[in-house]
Order: sequence, then C-alpha cells, then structure tokens
Amino acid sequence: MVTTKKTALVYCESEFGLADGKTAAGLVRHSEIYRIVGVLDSSLAGKDAGEALGDKKNDIPIFANLDDALSHLPVLPNCYVYGKAPLDTYISIAERSLILEAMEKGMDIISGLHQFFSEDPEFSHMAVTCGVQIEDVRKPPKLQDSHVFTGRIATVDVPVIAVLGTDCACGKMTTAVELNKALNNLGLKSVMVATGQTSLMQGAKYGVSMDALVAQFAIGEIENSVVQAFEQESPDIILVEGQSAVSHPAFMSSIGILKGSLPDGVILQHPPVRRFRCDFPGLAMPTVESEIQLIETVSSSRVIAIALSHENLPDEEIPIIIQDYEDRFHLPTTDVLHYGCEKLIQALSARFPSLNQKINPPVPLEPLPVLAMG
Repeated sequence: MVTTKKTALVYCESEFGLADGKTAAGLVRHSEIYRIVGVLDSSLAGKDAGEALGDKKNDIPIFANLDDALSHLPVLPNCYVYGKAPLDTYISIAERSLILEAMEKGMDIISGLHQFFSEDPEFSHMAVTCGVQIEDVRKPPKLQDSHVFTGRIATVDVPVIAVLGTDCACGKMTTAVELNKALNNLGLKSVMVATGQTSLMQGAKYGVSMDALVAQFAIGEIENSVVQAFEQESPDIILVEGQSAVSHPAFMSSIGILKGSLPDGVILQHPPVRRFRCDFPGLAMPTVESEIQLIETVSSSRVIAIALSHENLPDEEIPIIIQDYEDRFHLPTTDVLHYGCEKLIQALSARFPSLNQKINPPVPLEPLPVLAMG
C-alpha cells in the first residue's frame, strides 16, 4: 500500500544549515511522512536546500517568508513545520504570528518543541476556527501508557547498535537513517528506533522523544521501543538513534539510551573540527578517546566504528582525517554523506556474522581491527 506524503513547508529562519536548524535539515534529507516543498529562511532565500546543506541539489527551494513561498508554489502545502530546535523555552512573539498566519492560510501545524502548541489557548482556538490540526511530536506518553524498565530487553536476540556522539547536532540521526536505509537495501531487515523529535517527524515507527520524558520512565521507554521493534518486526538488526553525548553535562539522554537498549555495539559520531559544544561556547568538545572510554566504562558496549561529520571541513581534508582516525583508533571510520555506509556495514558484518550470511552477495570483510580502548 502506497501512502501519499503530506506536503510541507519547513520554517527555519536564520538557522538552516546550522546546529539549531537540525530538524529542518533532517526533514530535507529524509522523511517518510512529508514531501518538503520549501524551507523558510530569509538569510538563504533563493538557494537550493540541498546545496545549502553541502549536499547535492535536491530542488527544494528556500524562500524568504511564507508569502514568498505561497506566491511561487502551485498548491497550498498541507503543513507548516516548525523546523528549529532551540534551547529557548518559548518561541518569540514574531514566530507566534507566523504560526497563526499559517493556520489562517489553512495549513496544519507540526512542532517538535517542548512548548506544546496544542495546549496554547490562542493556537488551539485558531486551529478550531480555521479547521486545521496541531501536532506536538514531542509530547510524552500519558502516565497510564508509560513504561518502566523491566529487563525484557534481554529477550532481544538480534544485534542492537546505538549511534551515539560526542555532542548534540553532530550527525547521529543522519548516520542512523542512512545506515538503516543501506542495510535494508542489502536485503537485511533493519529497524530504527527514534529517540528525538526529528526522526519521529521523519516517520520512524518505533521510539519516543527521549528528552521529553519524566526521568522515571526514560530508560523504560527506550527498552519498550526496542522490544516492540523486535517483537513486531522480527528484524535482523535494530539501530537506536543517539541523543547528545554521554559526556555532555547538560543532558542525560545518552545514558538512558545505553541503559535502556543495552546495545551490542556503538557507532560514535564526531565533528572533528568543532571546538566547543553546540550552544555552549564555554564548554570545550571532548576528545574521541575520552568519549570512547566513558561509553565503555558506564556500559558493557564497545565502540565498533566512527562516523565523522564534515561540518566546516573542505572536501580534500576529509579522507586525510578519516585515515588519521583509523590509524589512531584502529576503528573503521567514514563520513556517510560523502562515502556511504560501506565501512559501517563491513564492521557490523565482521562482528555479527549472521548478518553477513543474509546479504547476497556477502560483504567482503576486512580483518577485525585491534581495538585501541580496553
């Protein structure tokens, strides 16, 4: 059964291609629910959204504002997506007026913020008046539907791989999505468990927005999502999207993911030239060495590969850095947006031979590296 995607405009004023614009970037790169017809960011108006991200041209235009978009698009989009992920608790008055304008035009509102638009009296009244819907993707389950940790994760007998990182907004979701697609294209049944609002907007069937949960239920919700994916899909492998970083002082999500999913391996995402943590200019980035040590100290998981983010890197430097990381850490290293997922798949196939047996033809395997971290 083919499901028709809803058309959507993604609002990302002054942030598209930057860290706080990660929701918009994620939707532009992949969505099983929405067909993105444009991005709203006056600072990049007239450009192609794919090229603005440093990717290939994707024919998704960037418009200056809503009126500009609607004057160029042949049909009114179904949805207006708030595509920024700021630390701010509430959106600005100016952004409120833009959302009200979108509802007046007849567009449904999709938001991944902690501020729930559906519980805002002005927004909810306007939605009823205009006959549109508001969807707050980040809303946690109701108390009666919440889960605590049970230990059922021990029944999952296929590889569970967490894609963790050294910081926020460094490419964890992108690597997980690309790897999931690549594994399925090889004939394996791979299922991705979402842990953030963007991947839920992209259409992940299993998962929950980790940072919206009451602490009591965070680990249990991850466990439940992985077990659900295992029991309902009978997959060959389960990928769990990471959040933030185990070492990040501001967030606990990665610890909950490690505890709830008990991964059999970790792929570590890292932006090599980022000096300070995203949104925290006073906090220096951790090293790859320290993050691996921390992950392998607080869990029984091992880091089996490294994926790099090429932000602020010229193309010619990427292969040099990849080789340097492989020499230093003795771990397969790649940039999935530049070079695909072959090295990651080889690493998975080498460590989990049952996966390689289901690929036809099997992936040529390199000898397992000697891990640098004990």
